Amino acid sequence: MFLSYVPHYPLELIMVVDRMESASKEMALRCTTEKVTASRCSTHKEEGAHIFEIAGYSLKKDMGVEKFVRSVTFTVGGYDWSIRFYPEGTTESPEGCMGICLELMSSNAEVRTFFRLGLVKHETGLIGSMFTPNNKVFSSKTRNSREYHLFILRSSLEAKPLKYLQDDFLIIKCNITVIKESEVYETMGHSEIEVPPSDIMEHLAKLLDTKEEADVTFSVGGETFQAHKILLAMRSPVFKAELFGPMKEKRMRCLTIKDMQPAVFKALLHFIYTDSLPDLDDLEGDDKCEMIRHLLVAADKYAMDRLKIMCQNILGKSLDVENVATTLALADQYSCDKLKDVCIEFIASSDKMDDVVATKGYANLKRSCPSVLIDALEKRSRPRI
Repeated sequence: MFLSYVPHYPLELIMVVDRMESASKEMALRCTTEKVTASRCSTHKEEGAHIFEIAGYSLKKDMGVEKFVRSVTFTVGGYDWSIRFYPEGTTESPEGCMGICLELMSSNAEVRTFFRLGLVKHETGLIGSMFTPNNKVFSSKTRNSREYHLFILRSSLEAKPLKYLQDDFLIIKCNITVIKESEVYETMGHSEIEVPPSDIMEHLAKLLDTKEEADVTFSVGGETFQAHKILLAMRSPVFKAELFGPMKEKRMRCLTIKDMQPAVFKALLHFIYTDSLPDLDDLEGDDKCEMIRHLLVAADKYAMDRLKIMCQNILGKSLDVENVATTLALADQYSCDKLKDVCIEFIASSDKMDDVVATKGYANLKRSCPSVLIDALEKRSRPRI
């Protein structure tokens, strides 16, 4: 009888072998490459708005049922739209109602939208809360699918106090959001490394604050400002000529800036270093506008075109009866053609021309820039289509 021989290993050796096997399995797992793929569904939207002004509302009340006036065609999200206003309503509208219609004008089109259509309150410039948002798939295939009709009681519009009708003037507004078709595309798994946003402007702003390695000093209205010549020359051709041109002064360590307030020069430096305007929230109303006017003059002096346009944009959005004449005179003096056009349009379309004429700025404009005033009055006298 033969007995099989089973070798006997020490317990310590068995434990070592087990650890080696476990380590080998772990190493094998580490060396295994898992291929990961991914895809993404992306849906985009585009937003736009159109304002349709109805002047002489009372003259349109007897046009008759199904008679309408139409806005110009406007584009939102790559599609053409228009607004129709029915003073006497349509054959489908309830009795005593006027109608507003949003129509898709593009042919062979189908588009999913969110929109808000309604009358604008004169005191706020916003669509009234009674007009709620809607969603609709517009299609050019049929009349019902390419139009949306809104009916409004005429008595609610004309009831006092008048919210939507002032000086026989009615404003219709439509905000449209066009939902673009979803796109599915493949993305590479785990290959995108997030890049932080640029912080160069923060570093340049810090350089201005710390004044490290500053090599030029400006004296402005009794205050001193330190800066870096190379940065000034890079941003302004006027500074470049003053600091590095053939006419540069021999003693360049300190320059005096005349006819400019310290706060304006400080804001100018901030823009030079950061390409942005400083925080002006502590200024309100006309004080803020006055600062922007001075900054526009500084931008013109140092040939900084982007800053000059930014100032024009802010002033154009801040026009009112009191300041439009003053702003127009400034625009004419410093060749701000776009701002000049905005001011003339404001005066020409204003229902408060008498109030504009009563301002001090208008008197100064009449005396110093009569030709500009003639342009505004001529434009106002032309019939508005």
